[in-house]
Amino acid sequence: MEFKDMDQASSYEDLKAAKPFNIKEGLSRQRINELLISEAGLLSYSYACEPVSKSVLSALQALSDQQQVIEKYKALLSGKIMNPGEKRCVLHHLARGAVLEGTSVQKDDEEKGAFYKAQLEKIQSFSNDVRKGLIKGSTGKSFDTVVQIGIGGSDLGPRALYIALDNLKPHAIKAHFISNVDPDDAAKTLSQVNIETTMFILVSKSGTTLETLTNRDLVLSLMQARNIEGFIPSRHMIAVTSKTSPLATSSDVLDAFFIDDYIGGRYSATSAVGAVVLSLAFGYDVLAQVLEGAHAADIAALEPDITKNAALMDAMIGIYLRNVLGYPSTAVLPYSQALSRFPAHLQQLDMESNGKRVNRDGKPLRYQSGPVVFGEPGTNGQHSFYQLLHQGTDVIPLQFIGFKSSQMGLDATVDGSSSQEKLLANLIAQMVAFSRGKDDDNPSKVFEGGRPSSLIFADKLDARTLGALLAHFENKVMFQGFVWNINSFDQEGVQLGKILATKVLNGCEEDQQLLAFSALLK
Repeated sequence: MEFKDMDQASSYEDLKAAKPFNIKEGLSRQRINELLISEAGLLSYSYACEPVSKSVLSALQALSDQQQVIEKYKALLSGKIMNPGEKRCVLHHLARGAVLEGTSVQKDDEEKGAFYKAQLEKIQSFSNDVRKGLIKGSTGKSFDTVVQIGIGGSDLGPRALYIALDNLKPHAIKAHFISNVDPDDAAKTLSQVNIETTMFILVSKSGTTLETLTNRDLVLSLMQARNIEGFIPSRHMIAVTSKTSPLATSSDVLDAFFIDDYIGGRYSATSAVGAVVLSLAFGYDVLAQVLEGAHAADIAALEPDITKNAALMDAMIGIYLRNVLGYPSTAVLPYSQALSRFPAHLQQLDMESNGKRVNRDGKPLRYQSGPVVFGEPGTNGQHSFYQLLHQGTDVIPLQFIGFKSSQMGLDATVDGSSSQEKLLANLIAQMVAFSRGKDDDNPSKVFEGGRPSSLIFADKLDARTLGALLAHFENKVMFQGFVWNINSFDQEGVQLGKILATKVLNGCEEDQQLLAFSALLK
């Protein structure tokens, strides 16, 4: 297995020389029906509206092969060190089950799989006991609320999944999330809950995250200020952390659930980071379905043929859009209100993973890496930023997500069509409008067209399809990192700001710039 920069692959030159497909004029019914990939029987990926011709697809396949994308995926799954900066393996896939069954892996990685399985069993037992009222708060009342305190990957993924599942079934335990160190975030959440019936989940892998510990201390101070007779804060707080962190053995928590260094924060939604809150809120059976869907998508991602591997095709088309056509950003547009926070999760997943300027050896890249990612649910976005998407000077590739049926099934027919039919009509219309465009004598009404998009869709957004959707994007981002020869599993770019913030809190010492700005905000 060889790690090399993308521009060292001969197929990259072939890709740049290949003629793109004209989606403005050539979008036929046959193309729409044929350029479709099933993903684990749970999702479908349509790339008919992407500017990929047969020659482009051939070059993309060759580039994937030459960059040994699937071999590197298998190496990652087998426990090889794939995060060289931190000298760590990358095994978030173990959170939903071993993908390479029957293959030879290191003994310690087998133990890691057994470790996570044991954590799942503990999560199942604990959440069942809380939901049955066998574990109660310190004043003898059953828990009806859970509040997750965490930031970054300890918040974005779990929150996005919780919101996406919230419509599916009645739940006895409602979840809230506190992430921002802004005290108003914690204060507002605490104003909405009864702390006697609330369990707090403190999530920090290191056990030292500034924002998370600050919010913990704020929550504890507000608890104590209420002066409730018999109330014991530690009976209302659990931790999700690593085995070696200070929180792992803290007497200030009721129990602790573990993740470890081989699962990065933005890839941790299916680990204990998301599993505990989802199991408490919806029951372990719902969590198990999320894990099943993600695991199925992980297995499907092993396919080396890009025309049969949705995550790999999505990744390779993204490489083409970014590095050959030169598009600097992409928009994620879920036509599902339940996925309202999913674009925010994908922002971190993609931009923190692939927003890198050096390769795995620390040498500057000679080509562009990850794009800017943003998004908003349709149809809200149509009345917001779609103006720029349609007629702006930049071409921004689009990733639509849609479902044939609504989650709750509550709908009404107005003017001959239901709300769900109107939602899907808008999705279809937007894809065609971006692709086809429109001519007009009035220049202000001209739509240039030829603007690329893809579509991920399923019958319904349920727990399994949600898990598959999550894994699709995790694997897409991972594959792109392999092609670009960058480390998608560290995040050194977040460290400088943390260091300077600590200097500000400690008085800035001799840093005149920090002192000057600190004076402005006092």
